[in-house]
Amino acid sequence: MLIKVIILLVFFVVTAGVGIYCRKQASSVTDFVLGGRGIGPWVTAFAYGTSYFSAVVFIGYAGQFGWNFGVAATWIGIGNALIGGLLAWMVLGRRTRIMTKHFESATMPDFFAKRYHAPSFRILASVIIFVFLVPYSASVYKGLSGLFSMAFGIDFTYCMIGIAILTGVYVILGGYLAAALNDLIQGIIMLIGIVAVVGSILNVNGGLIKSLEALSVIPSAEAPNLNGAYVSFLGPNPLSLLGVILLTSLGTWGLPQMVHKFYTIKNEKAIKTGTIISTIFALIIAGGSYFMGSFGRLFYTPGEKGILFDEIVPSMLSGGLSDLLIGIVIILVLSASMSTLSSLVIASSATFTSDFLKGICLKNLKPKQELLIIRILCAVFIALSVILALNPNSLISSLMSLSWGALAGSFLGPFLYGLFWKGTTKASVIASFITGIGVNVCNLWLHFTEPTTAGAISIVASLIVVPLVSLVTPKLNQAEVQEAFRCYEEKIPVSHKNVLKEESE
Repeated sequence: MLIKVIILLVFFVVTAGVGIYCRKQASSVTDFVLGGRGIGPWVTAFAYGTSYFSAVVFIGYAGQFGWNFGVAATWIGIGNALIGGLLAWMVLGRRTRIMTKHFESATMPDFFAKRYHAPSFRILASVIIFVFLVPYSASVYKGLSGLFSMAFGIDFTYCMIGIAILTGVYVILGGYLAAALNDLIQGIIMLIGIVAVVGSILNVNGGLIKSLEALSVIPSAEAPNLNGAYVSFLGPNPLSLLGVILLTSLGTWGLPQMVHKFYTIKNEKAIKTGTIISTIFALIIAGGSYFMGSFGRLFYTPGEKGILFDEIVPSMLSGGLSDLLIGIVIILVLSASMSTLSSLVIASSATFTSDFLKGICLKNLKPKQELLIIRILCAVFIALSVILALNPNSLISSLMSLSWGALAGSFLGPFLYGLFWKGTTKASVIASFITGIGVNVCNLWLHFTEPTTAGAISIVASLIVVPLVSLVTPKLNQAEVQEAFRCYEEKIPVSHKNVLKEESE
């Protein structure tokens, strides 16, 4: 216990210290939300990767989908790296940085309003973000608190409150720069931790081969005629596996807290370096987490209440790791989750203040007043997330699937086509918002499919709905569209769409 407490205290001191250190550099709204658009390649890449993965993946998703798909769950991690990491940076990184700088946009709702010349989009998108980021944040708190309860024997509620206070301290004080610097520190911890944990879990059953042999003899109810279903190439349910891959990989392209990282890129070097680092980071963290979770059946036995997916990974850790390694795991998951929480808090509070409040009732808000309200809303967002997470019936993976599905299903199409296609219309944006929210909220009440599948359906639908509706609805003013895309043709001395120019220090 002493080892775990010491490790935890050191982490808390460093995290809070970074927030205090960055306080003076978060004196304006732009500095607080974007870090002055001067974030370097390593920090940007780690900020992207650590915001991507949290306790939701390590505890909730790794436990549930490792149980459902066996070793094939590792494909989810590979998809996260190649689609959510590599392709996201290659396709979105440069264009997002150029066009958002051209519009001087700090948030996704502001981008929608300026790209489509529709001020109402700023309000609509900000409400969607604030409402549907809360379940995601709640799922992170829930995953973290379950792990803390296992490690320290402290009541679930107190664990959650303590984590919420720490998050609030460094985010409210230091803003995005503090969050990004902490992401770099936390990302290094995550890389070391996941390697140590996977190795230790495998050693419990005699190594990799012995663990695979033990898993291969477990029959699958979904594929009873498939011998060794949980060590097979695609697992017992390939279609459901594909749905999870789409949700967790392609979904990041439409998440405001993920796309936000591209707004802050400093220069061309940051694009190239960030692409490589974030891809490798995702491959190790996500691949390692899902691979570890695939052996959950060797450690966890369902009780009277059936399979409690959120308890699978904690059971693996408590039964297979030493106190020192449990301490490392705690910091690993805490690092992953704190970085995710910070990006969620900043994205939600900034959009709600800048895009909703200023658009409706506080139009003459001064910069210092705006910054104060953003900081207050950071605290409100954290409190709402904790309240939702305290619901004992809420499942980690379901909360995250609802959030990712609704947000990415609403925003992916309008954002992606908005960067590349001049023919996207206002009506198609509205249609995508309705589709993304409609599919996921209806499934919440009607339960016509799994939450992850509903999320994947809405994401694919967004990519189909936007071009179809755009073809049959009134076009935007072509002069305004040409002005929006003019930023790509600026010569520096080559086309701006190919290379980012150096910003002055």
